Amino acid sequence: MSLKNGLIILTLVSVVADTMLLPFYPQFFRIEFNQHSPEHVGYYIAACCFTVMVTFPLWAKVAKVINEFHLWVYTQIVAGALGVACYFVDSLLGFWLLSQTMLVFKASYLLIYPLVMRLESEDKHLGVAGLFSILMHFGAIGGAVAGGSMIEYIQPRGVYLIMASTDVLQVLVCLYIIFKRREPFFQADYIARRKNSGGLVADTHTKPKWQATAYIISLCSVSLLFYFSAFSIRPFFSIYWQQASGLGSETIAALVYSIPGWVALFGLWYNQRQQGPINHYRTMFNSFFLALIGVFMQANEQLIVIVLGRCVFAWALFQITVRLEVVLFENSQQRDFGLDFSKLHLAQNIGILI
Repeated sequence: MSLKNGLIILTLVSVVADTMLLPFYPQFFRIEFNQHSPEHVGYYIAACCFTVMVTFPLWAKVAKVINEFHLWVYTQIVAGALGVACYFVDSLLGFWLLSQTMLVFKASYLLIYPLVMRLESEDKHLGVAGLFSILMHFGAIGGAVAGGSMIEYIQPRGVYLIMASTDVLQVLVCLYIIFKRREPFFQADYIARRKNSGGLVADTHTKPKWQATAYIISLCSVSLLFYFSAFSIRPFFSIYWQQASGLGSETIAALVYSIPGWVALFGLWYNQRQQGPINHYRTMFNSFFLALIGVFMQANEQLIVIVLGRCVFAWALFQITVRLEVVLFENSQQRDFGLDFSKLHLAQNIGILI
């Protein structure tokens, strides 16, 4: 198993496991804690988002000292133990405390993405960003399908045992990589070894610190506004579709809702076939206009126009989200990849929360 493939497996397993309950929290709280309030579900999901976005930058700072693979071993062991505790807890307050603490440690696996970017040369960053976008889309779809199946046949809280077992799997993969590649504990030793072996991709960015910081602030501001705009309609699209179409089928609504995932798959293929130099800023500029058109089309009363608008919006969504991350890494020092990505991730999640 190559290092890159191992990291991709870790990402896919993590996304599937952590999204199994996401579409089913109303049922979960109703069955397990007799809590019927939809507002409670909204507050819980918002709290989960807030916990991850606040703690991820802290793990990025820790990863500047400790090798990520060693870090993940400890954080996922704790996360797994807390997942088992979530299965046994009876009180709603206790569940909140345990599950949010579990997310504090699970947030560390977001470091996988900047690590892969650090291992790849700059000309491959667009492909890697697209690949991880696909993993997030289809991992979430797979998690929702798996979660629905689990809830149908076992106790909803049993999903936390499945999540804990995936944490064990992640620990085993990390231990395999550590012993197979003899990964040092400290990040400085890891970087020195890769530099001596010629395995470290050359860092060509020499921007002054203030200039790099100003650029990242600008990029985070754009990301915050874009994610606020894009996610304003996301939680309510399935309801909107059912009202506009007059079709009560959740299956059809889910298929229309999942269009961005399939469009992203085509977008990954298209981006990888592009030849010559790529102007990411021009692509994003054009995609912002496509996003506007797609949103207006989805406001139409004709179903075919709504579906086409969904496709146009999905294409723009994929291109913008992927390229915002690519230009971040293009203008960041390799040693700061994790920390800078955590800032972008923080801005994205603030936009989602708003």
